[in-house]
Amino acid sequence: MYQLYQQPGSSFEMSWDVGGPLLLILVLLGFGLPMWTSMGIGVVFLLFLTETLPLDMIGQSLFEGMDAFALIAVPLFILTGDVLVRTGLSDRLLDIAEATAGSFRSGFGSSTVLGCGFFSCISGSDAAGCAALGRMTVDRLEESGYPRSYAAALVASGSCTGILIPPSISYIVIGLVLGISASTLFVAAVIPGVMILASIMVTNIVLNRVKGFENSTSVFSFPNWLKAVWDGRFALLVPFIILGGIYTGIFTPTEAAAVAVVTTIVIGLFQGTLKLSDFPDMLVSSAKVNGVIMPTVALSLPLAEALGSLSFPQFVIENVLSITDDPTMIILLMLVILVLAGCVMEAVPNIVLISPVLLPLAREIGMDDIHFCIVMVTALGIGFVTPPIGLNLFVISGVTGEPILRVARQAFPYVISMSAVALVLAFVPEFSLVLLPK
Repeated sequence: MYQLYQQPGSSFEMSWDVGGPLLLILVLLGFGLPMWTSMGIGVVFLLFLTETLPLDMIGQSLFEGMDAFALIAVPLFILTGDVLVRTGLSDRLLDIAEATAGSFRSGFGSSTVLGCGFFSCISGSDAAGCAALGRMTVDRLEESGYPRSYAAALVASGSCTGILIPPSISYIVIGLVLGISASTLFVAAVIPGVMILASIMVTNIVLNRVKGFENSTSVFSFPNWLKAVWDGRFALLVPFIILGGIYTGIFTPTEAAAVAVVTTIVIGLFQGTLKLSDFPDMLVSSAKVNGVIMPTVALSLPLAEALGSLSFPQFVIENVLSITDDPTMIILLMLVILVLAGCVMEAVPNIVLISPVLLPLAREIGMDDIHFCIVMVTALGIGFVTPPIGLNLFVISGVTGEPILRVARQAFPYVISMSAVALVLAFVPEFSLVLLPK
């Protein structure tokens, strides 16, 4: 799809023929219409007014864009995360995290963040991790001494790693859009994802020492840790299969997702924690999540094609470079744009719409394509806990009943710490590229 953005076209001029439909999308979103509905209405008006592409190309674009092997991994990873929760394997991962980090002064808080990282290695989705871990940990965090709003903010922030730590649905989508191997992006994302996770954990430890939320008296016990690992061996098997298979080249990400689904189901049936009667509810639950993501991807494609045909990316590059040609300022500007985009829209439509527009600009200042992808997904992840419409804020508010703005205020230190890491990743590409084969 990215090739459409590279086709030479006529010089673009911003007019109401283009600006009107784009503004309409934002207005419809403001009135609460789903993203895919707003985007679908906007793209119909855009094509009708500009006559750039025939209206009947919408159906063809939808089906051709969705007919991609890589996208099969999206519903499979969603289903894997759902099975993980229903079988209790997610609880085992949290037990391992608690045995590992529970001896810190901020014991269960650190364990929760580490648990978010473990869950991210399987589900590939921040919203799924936020909902699952929110139900499991917020009450226990409150019992440990954390204010409920702070506990909700901690889980919401830690769950941002769902799109940052491989395997990630966002890296699958951006790889598809820009024509980059998802496996390569998974390798590049390991160190940046761990850096973000570490920044959240360190921030919680510092805040805990300043405010005295939790004073864990647990002492690390190697025998207890071994017992937790042994009890959770089947839970650890799932990320081992997914990541090990991808990094060794045995599986593609899509094949790894399929193997992960089968593995978690077999484990659940073997342990008796999953019954055949659970399958209808489990499939319906996963289908609802997938039904939000996939139509959004589908309807992003004709909009992206239309903007590409109108030479919109070149328009953006020319206007940015007319303001400044300083690479440092351009990188900072891109980070601000991406964080703000993450505040108001989910990662998938942002990736489909924005990545082909900003990639040429990134190339103009010498950024590597893979480095750009890592920086983009990281910045979008920060937006998930940033007002006004950070996705994780809404999810955790629904789970805990805490007002969104109260959670957002408590999440502000985490936004700062993650932004600091994003700046480091943006200006030090080696963190994103060091693990890639030379």
